[in-house]
Amino acid sequence: MSCQTAQEFIHAYVDGELDLARSLEVEQHMQECQVCATAYQNQLALRSAIKDGSLYRYSPPKLEKRIRASLRREAKSEDGHRSFGWRWVPIGVALAFVLVTAFVIWLAVPGLRGSGDEILTQEIVSNHVRSLQLESHRADVISSDQHTVKPWFDGKLDFAPPVRDFASQGFPLLGGRLEYLNNRAVAALIYQRQKHFINLYIWPAEQNSSTEIATKRQGYNLLHWTSSGMTYWTVSDLNGVELQEFAQLVQKAQ
Repeated sequence: MSCQTAQEFIHAYVDGELDLARSLEVEQHMQECQVCATAYQNQLALRSAIKDGSLYRYSPPKLEKRIRASLRREAKSEDGHRSFGWRWVPIGVALAFVLVTAFVIWLAVPGLRGSGDEILTQEIVSNHVRSLQLESHRADVISSDQHTVKPWFDGKLDFAPPVRDFASQGFPLLGGRLEYLNNRAVAALIYQRQKHFINLYIWPAEQNSSTEIATKRQGYNLLHWTSSGMTYWTVSDLNGVELQEFAQLVQKAQ
């Protein structure tokens, strides 16, 4: 089974929709392919994030008040009706209309729903946490030598990620691994600052932007930017100032 075929089946595999024979084929492929295995783990992490509600955005309080007020008005206007069943039909229609309207607004206004960056942020945090919990997953190639780590990616990615060691500045390179993020295979470089681990994810950028964006999720600091045709995301439980220092070293070395 090829990687492309396996990744087409991963969603169905996660949902338990494949027959036994196909499921075994996917499982066997993931045992042999780290990229597809990582894609599977990311799907599980994303499903978990959706299930626990961390990606949801709730409607404004004013919208809830409008719905309740509309229901009260409908209930009062129907007090004279003798039929209990028919009395609630207009209320149900009104509620359905309000909910449909709210859903359309939610789709139309980006600020009311999780953006692509928000989903990617959660995906990166989940990946980072998993790499900390599973030491065997932290690095596929373990080396502080950039001339060892960089060639390791040859033939495994359709791009050449820049690799630098910043040991002299207090951020030694530990190694690298393959990951599957943003619907593609990416390079993950692992650095360390005292007892803190830093993951630096790299893949080709669709467009360049020198703007550096900082955010925080689940107690982890994240920075991302694009430069020289590459997208960079770095994440760590390191404090924001030191993570910014690390990001500046990466940017200067490009």
